[in-house]
Amino acid sequence: MRPILHLEPIGGIAGDMFLAAAIDLGVSVEDLTRHLKGLPVPGWSLQTSRASRHALSGTHLSVVLDEAEHHPHRGLPEIRGIIGEASTLTDAMKAKALAVFQVLAEAEARVHDVPVERIHFHEVGAIDAIVDICGAAVALELLGDPEVICAPPPLGSGFIRAAHGNMPIPVPATLELLKGLPTRHEGVGECTTPTGAALVKALFRVGTPKGFVVERIGYGVGTRDSADRPNVLRVSLGRAEQSGGTAVETLLVLEANLDDAPPQLLGHLVDRLLASGARDAWVLPAVMKKGRPGHLLSALVAPEDADRLTRLLFTEGTTLGVRRTPVERHALERRFEVVETAHGPVQVKLGLEDGRVVNAWPEYEDCRRIAEAAGVPLKQVWAEALAALAHRGI
Repeated sequence: MRPILHLEPIGGIAGDMFLAAAIDLGVSVEDLTRHLKGLPVPGWSLQTSRASRHALSGTHLSVVLDEAEHHPHRGLPEIRGIIGEASTLTDAMKAKALAVFQVLAEAEARVHDVPVERIHFHEVGAIDAIVDICGAAVALELLGDPEVICAPPPLGSGFIRAAHGNMPIPVPATLELLKGLPTRHEGVGECTTPTGAALVKALFRVGTPKGFVVERIGYGVGTRDSADRPNVLRVSLGRAEQSGGTAVETLLVLEANLDDAPPQLLGHLVDRLLASGARDAWVLPAVMKKGRPGHLLSALVAPEDADRLTRLLFTEGTTLGVRRTPVERHALERRFEVVETAHGPVQVKLGLEDGRVVNAWPEYEDCRRIAEAAGVPLKQVWAEALAALAHRGI
């Protein structure tokens, strides 16, 4: 069962606060550093300490540079080269980190009215920001790639000195990143930074977990000591409650009506959705307006994958609009076993409720491959696999 990570930005959220909270939750600084040393940006180290804000204690993190950096203004192509090409991070870590920089670049491009590829990151292009963002991607993998649900972040108020001069809080990039998401119009000073907002936009879902069982808690302590609230980010790692032996999780259904897509494109879209992380995808026939034949394309996706897979539908398909509907899925625990048939081994997927097998299904690809190799009907191999399961008493 996929773990759940619930974020409460009590005082706000920033890249260093998230990383500090992950460490407070139990992520090893040594493991983080080992992965992050795969970035071709030397001259830094992670420094942690215990700190408290308004009597709430947690971990404070600083990225310490060996010397002042003289080239903090990096563009998106350079960032892609550093993370996606030259680093030794895993593919999953690279994808998460690059997704954060991509949404940052898109927000900055809209704010400054320039093409994305011409955006030069200022503060977030510096080594410490690169380490913060990549560190968040590493931490999520070390935590077991949880579903991350974040409570609405506070926007803050006032002004802050930035590379472009005095800026209102929230700074334009932060507000652009959080556009369309639930937020809280409260707080003094900069509560949510552009890096924190980009993490929320790219990797998290804003909302409240349902049926959440808390197992571990961590606090990331920010640098600023606010008078109006404790400047901490609280994170809770846990799991979905069990309902009658089934895991309960909230997913989204993406839907699009298509009346101008050839069958080959529909099949391609389903394959691309599944390969890109959709939990399931399907196509149903539909009668469109004026009696035109069409199709309903649907995909079941995790909330954190919804934006990325919506973009895929726009770029790979012909639709101009995609609907989103939240659904609650009750799923049996799953286990795989291998059974021997007269023509070779077949993997079988088992569905369990309270430890008891209530469903079993031979893997189609195994049965097809074995049937083709043996020159026998697929249904024969299928029946042999089910008979082998019955012989085991399953």
